[in-house]
Amino acid sequence: MIVFWKRFSRSKLAMFGLAIVLAVIVAALVGRFVVPYDPAAQNIIKRLQPPLALGKNGIHWLGTEALGRDIFSRLIVGAQVSLLVGVCSVVVSSLVGITLGIVAGYEDRYLGKFLMGITDVQLAIPFLVLALAVVAVLGPSLFNLIVVLGLTNWVQYARVVRAEVLVLRDREYVQAAKALGASTPRILIKHLLPNVMSSVIVISSLLVAKMILFESSLSFLGLGVPPSTPTWGAMIAEGRNYIANAWWVAAMPGLAIFLTVVGINLVGDRLRDMLDPRLKQLEN
Repeated sequence: MIVFWKRFSRSKLAMFGLAIVLAVIVAALVGRFVVPYDPAAQNIIKRLQPPLALGKNGIHWLGTEALGRDIFSRLIVGAQVSLLVGVCSVVVSSLVGITLGIVAGYEDRYLGKFLMGITDVQLAIPFLVLALAVVAVLGPSLFNLIVVLGLTNWVQYARVVRAEVLVLRDREYVQAAKALGASTPRILIKHLLPNVMSSVIVISSLLVAKMILFESSLSFLGLGVPPSTPTWGAMIAEGRNYIANAWWVAAMPGLAIFLTVVGINLVGDRLRDMLDPRLKQLEN
């Protein structure tokens, strides 16, 4: 672990990204308990106040929106929704994609071709169109959003895992396990799964950022979580009508999305450089 951290910390960009990610995680975990204002409390008198405006409980650091709600408090609470959707949907995607990919790679005949056919069909359907259709039918809720994002983004895992398993299944240790009478589930879980986890970790680290963008897009369109829950995408949608005279209403949540996605991508890029054997040799 110490060696891993030393290698990771060599990259200043990765450390910058990690600082952003940790800040968002802390905000998501404890932010609701330390925000200066109730994120749902309306105060029409204080509507569209600029950043650093004085308020009843102190300063509105990022200003207020059209209903007088504190933007900073709503951003902090919105971080919890974004991270929860991003992480949980990636967990769902990885479970589905790894299962299908490892089975399709090991049994690369009728079953493998059938599973890859499903993958090709999934790739042929535009994600946003599919997500809009499913969410419109099921209705906006946090659970439905996680399920939709999770079940529409497993293809990356399936294709990468299958490609690696096609190579690993002919290795000596796998053949030895077969000769000793190991069952197929045991070979898949004990011998093949650990050897594809480095790729899975890299994909997951980058896919979290993608999921946050998707959640913000659906919330912007009104198909994310219920309107009573502050989300960054919904905040941008609410502020788009006030860009001319109150730019901060839409700019602040947009900046939060930008920094979070950049931070996660920087960490993911560093993990890729460290875990990819070819890039590891170049680094050394």
